[in-house]
Amino acid sequence: MSQKTISILGSTGSIGTSTIDLIKANPEQFKIRALTAGKNAELLIEQAKALNPEFVVIADDSQYETVKSALSTTNIKVGAGRTAVLEAASMKTDLLMAAIVGVAGLEPVLKAIPNTKALTIANKEPLVAAGELVLNEAKKHNTKILPVDSEHNAIFQVFENHNREQIKKIILTASGGPFRTWSKDQMDCATPEQAIAHPNWTMGAKISVDSASMMNKALEIIEAHYLFDMPAPQIDVLIHPQSIIHSMVEYKDGSVLAQLGAPDMRTPIAYALAYPERMATTGKTLDWTALSKLEFEHPDTTRFPSIRMAYEALGAGQPACIGFNAANEIAVEKFLKKEISFGQIIPLVEKGLTFAQGKTVSTLEDIIALDIETRKAVI
Repeated sequence: MSQKTISILGSTGSIGTSTIDLIKANPEQFKIRALTAGKNAELLIEQAKALNPEFVVIADDSQYETVKSALSTTNIKVGAGRTAVLEAASMKTDLLMAAIVGVAGLEPVLKAIPNTKALTIANKEPLVAAGELVLNEAKKHNTKILPVDSEHNAIFQVFENHNREQIKKIILTASGGPFRTWSKDQMDCATPEQAIAHPNWTMGAKISVDSASMMNKALEIIEAHYLFDMPAPQIDVLIHPQSIIHSMVEYKDGSVLAQLGAPDMRTPIAYALAYPERMATTGKTLDWTALSKLEFEHPDTTRFPSIRMAYEALGAGQPACIGFNAANEIAVEKFLKKEISFGQIIPLVEKGLTFAQGKTVSTLEDIIALDIETRKAVI
């Protein structure tokens, strides 16, 4: 594999650190152009010293001097704040890893698209809120979109685009999260500590809570609709507690193609980094002899109404998807701060979904405005 230039937006999060773990194991294959982080200055400094990027950005302005001072003996340029994040996103690269949590990652993604050959996208929210806009920009600039989410990455690997008329449906698998067997009453009283204790995956707090409510799967339904140009009725969800089969594509002839692997995000990240080739992973690999069984069940949309709401949002159009995502971001933030209960997350999201329906958006400015309006409406 020839050397690729790469920038990582969100380098200190779970996706960013896994990406860096793979790059450190294959240093000759990558040249780092930029690293950006939100608030974790200590880890960003450590990463910068290890990888020697051209540009390092801390989004939290108050930590600029800390980062600047720590890297003063290097040739690394240091920036801070939103403008600097967008500058980093605009640097020319072969590959850009987009891993900024939430809709905050949308504008950097749009800045990156004209300046990178391939966008490896790990955060669901930009495609949920602005899928058509993002994909149109990618098409305009001939930028490849490579999904990093384990489910969409799996589909990407087995989706025969040349044969799409023969595809019956795509099937997103879901672990069911930490509350798969809990009653609604138990879930309503769950603590943040319980919600982020995922049985299979090591993830950030926000996506862990989304997994507990199955909102992550709801967002993935919308993301899959845009990524693979599939109508909502041809997107299914199946609970698979072992997280071994990461997703499937079913064809009209009865064949089902699935991608399997250990529940480790370094596998889909490695696929995206090396595409169209392959590279060795530093993560876990599948041990077939350790598997006793693979289980599957339909999602319970009474206990997990987020799945039903995703189809409702898709049917109502892009503004509803924006409201759905914005309200969820607010609800998860409030839950993690212990300002609301777990049981109050879904009602808040329903409020945002209802508020946004019927609105009109066409530009990035419209999308950002509706996102802000929804957040204010549900507080």
